[in-house]
Amino acid sequence: MSPRLAAALPLPPPPAARTVLPGASVAFSLSSRRGARACLVRLMCSRHSATAAAVEEARRGRKQLGMMPPLYDYLMANVREPPVLQELREETAAMRGSQMQVSPAQAQLLAMLVQIQGAQRCIEVGVFTGYSSLAVALALPESGRLVACERDERCLEIAKKYDQRAGVAHKIDVKHALAADSLRSLLDCGEASSYDFAFVDADKRMYEEYIELLLKLVRLGGLIVMDNVLWYGRVADPLIDDQKTISIRNFNKKVLEDMRVDISMVSFSFQLCLWGWDDNLPEASRSLNQQFIMLML
Repeated sequence: MSPRLAAALPLPPPPAARTVLPGASVAFSLSSRRGARACLVRLMCSRHSATAAAVEEARRGRKQLGMMPPLYDYLMANVREPPVLQELREETAAMRGSQMQVSPAQAQLLAMLVQIQGAQRCIEVGVFTGYSSLAVALALPESGRLVACERDERCLEIAKKYDQRAGVAHKIDVKHALAADSLRSLLDCGEASSYDFAFVDADKRMYEEYIELLLKLVRLGGLIVMDNVLWYGRVADPLIDDQKTISIRNFNKKVLEDMRVDISMVSFSFQLCLWGWDDNLPEASRSLNQQFIMLML
């Protein structure tokens, strides 16, 4: 083909934006054999692969798979992020591993789940710099308690600084140790079935052990949220066989077959909005079944 003819032909359309498999969220409801079923919620927050723009994406809290900047900017404009959480997010963005921080939208969802449930006692496994734990603590009542398990002392120092700044440090019981050891110590102290809510975003190879311990600590009818259950989409690729990916596949299969729990795995990047009453409902009206929820797809 001559250069002149080639120049006269219309340009081909640009390639479609590459979409990464969305993350997933699985919801379980903990039940009693007499009535309900144990409820566990696995929440997968979508993540971007590491790129040259990773720091900027972390600063903006953009942790959604397949979501282009204009749409994410619109989402962020509709997230209620307290200034103290924004400051923590921006400080974390300059750190190595900042992509591990939950997104503002995910943190808002966790806080709403805590409020809908009327939770008083919560557990977090894997604090990092404390964005999600701070969001949960802000949602808890004054008498609420959050046990925060983290082994990285440097990250904990940042988390504690912002907990103090937000005025919620008295609600957070920090456990600086291996998470499994901390959970066992709670059981040894007689705290079985005394927690309402748990969130796990930690070592993926330990998920099966964490869930067994949490099923003993969280009460019947409580909620457990597990992050990263789609693991950047790797769980769906049979050619990927690293230990973390295999561990998450095994965990997902185990929970699917576990009749003690009700589960729901949900992509965190689809269009969903949750609305809940927040008008000082009397305590008796704060059960999950009576809470007004509207789903907008």
